[in-house]
Amino acid sequence: MSDQGDPLARIAAALERLAGDASTATDWAAGPAFVWGQSGARPAQRFSAPALDLLRGIDAQKAVVSGNVQRLAAGHAAHDMLLWGARGMGKSALIRASTIAAQAANPNALALVQVAPDALPSLPVLFDQLGRVQRRFLVYVDDLGFAEGDSEGPRALRSWLEGGVDARPANVRLAVTANRRAIVPRHASEQDDPINPRDAVDDKLALADRFGLSVGFHACSQDDYLAIVGGYCADLGLAFDHGEALEWAKRRGARSGRVAWQFVTELAGRAGRSL
Repeated sequence: MSDQGDPLARIAAALERLAGDASTATDWAAGPAFVWGQSGARPAQRFSAPALDLLRGIDAQKAVVSGNVQRLAAGHAAHDMLLWGARGMGKSALIRASTIAAQAANPNALALVQVAPDALPSLPVLFDQLGRVQRRFLVYVDDLGFAEGDSEGPRALRSWLEGGVDARPANVRLAVTANRRAIVPRHASEQDDPINPRDAVDDKLALADRFGLSVGFHACSQDDYLAIVGGYCADLGLAFDHGEALEWAKRRGARSGRVAWQFVTELAGRAGRSL
């Protein structure tokens, strides 16, 4: 059988191309952030985030995540992180904002590397490259989820986090966001397994347990939502009506940091402001 018809051969060839070409093309010591995809790495074209002070309603999560990123940047012991929970509550923004805050003191100490979902199989190649660089890296996978029946992906991630031959190097930590703590789908039927009712659930939670920090994000209260809107508006010099802000959230069926920012964007547009 030719390599053209062998999926494993095609994957191996792609990984060899990444290992050869990307290593010479990427200056990992320059730039605050990078994107890793199927064709290798490139510097992030635009790396920004709200200031940490503007991320409201997640004070406890903010302290834990930003503190861990600061430790990584300083070369101290730091954890791999799983940020899970409600959509739009600032998981991704917090990772970016924490990185930018850590870079303020020493821009060259830490870089963020966002991994595209379709590039997960090439993580060992990325780890090999980053392990050769005198810099710390936070490798970031946004909105991770594995399809039902996919057992290889979760096993590979567990190996990368702890103990496998392709485990991430000492100067690298992983930050993963997901909508559920188990990352992979779970069903109520798992609780009714007549043989071992906890085995299926425990196997899935074993992946989350590999992260030193598992930080939950939950839908915000009405007061938190208004505080988020108020923080953005104060920073931008915009006035807002509480009733209109609540109506905006009601029409979208959710109260979250994302919905708050969308409302503030509407106010800025009405005022002829750019963001």
